[in-house]
Amino acid sequence: MSAGGLRSRPLAGAQTDGRAREGGGVPEGRMPDFFLVGQPKSGTTALYEMLREHPDIYMPPGKEPWYLAEELLDRTPPRPEGTASTLAEYAALFAGAEPGQRVGEASALYLWSPTAAARIAEVAPDARIVAILREPVGLLRSLHLQFIETYVETETDLRRALELEPARREGREVPRHTYWPRTLLYSEHVAYVTQLRRYEELFGPERMLVLIYDDFRADNERTVRRVLRFLDVDDAVRIAPRYANPSVEVRSGRLHALLHAVSVGHGPLSRAAKTSIKAVTPARLRRGALRAAKDRVVYAPPGGTDEQLARDLRARYHHEVVALGEHLGRDLLSLWGYGDER
Repeated sequence: MSAGGLRSRPLAGAQTDGRAREGGGVPEGRMPDFFLVGQPKSGTTALYEMLREHPDIYMPPGKEPWYLAEELLDRTPPRPEGTASTLAEYAALFAGAEPGQRVGEASALYLWSPTAAARIAEVAPDARIVAILREPVGLLRSLHLQFIETYVETETDLRRALELEPARREGREVPRHTYWPRTLLYSEHVAYVTQLRRYEELFGPERMLVLIYDDFRADNERTVRRVLRFLDVDDAVRIAPRYANPSVEVRSGRLHALLHAVSVGHGPLSRAAKTSIKAVTPARLRRGALRAAKDRVVYAPPGGTDEQLARDLRARYHHEVVALGEHLGRDLLSLWGYGDER
């Protein structure tokens, strides 16, 4: 696999939409040579952190810029650091790359996004794409817990959250303060082959590396070396294995909501409290105190799996596992235990 196709490309002429043409021109800068597009809760954070350790790879300090997924830009999330709202800001994220380094970006919802593949093709048509796919039950359970933790979701019962999908498609039953309403359509996260084909049509299968989360968990180092070879960088560089961003369960929905209200200033009382706290406490200490409070009081390790729900989901997504297995030429039914639920 030639490294020549991975050279950074100038932005000139790469954009076609309104956001690209700021003031009638196109900003100078580097665009990524590769994208880690997802899935969420499938090892993307650990892989991102490991790739950043390689001397021939540059990835910005903040994971999840989100800029190339239009669905994630409708509302400002509570953690805007490291994101971008203009093309110039996006290009600036990669300004620290040295000549000769591969430049990468990691936004775990790009695979889910219906628009990100086309946007990536506009800014970096020769990019390579890396995706990690996870078994549907584990994916949805972890994703649901993540959405609760990050205030995207307020329904703490996964079965009920799944049942709300038809209403949410019509704009009903959407949490008031959620900043990514469409991500709550959980079935869209399990449309594996549809997601992959969006990228294959634009980049070709030869510019894509599709990994399975189970392989990454079983042999972290071997999987990373496979990624390094795909990116045409030295795979003999020693990189320590990483496991990051574990799932947690919310102990108290009310306390979780209260801390969130204080942290973002929802409502007059919480805004007043936030203003008072900001006046006497440095930002770094505020963030640390809130996180410590959450870790000690609000969060707990995930509880046991609802076995009936797991069986129902395996039956519901059996066809997706079959289709993905055929697409990848791999027996995922056996790997993921989808033999008996139809």
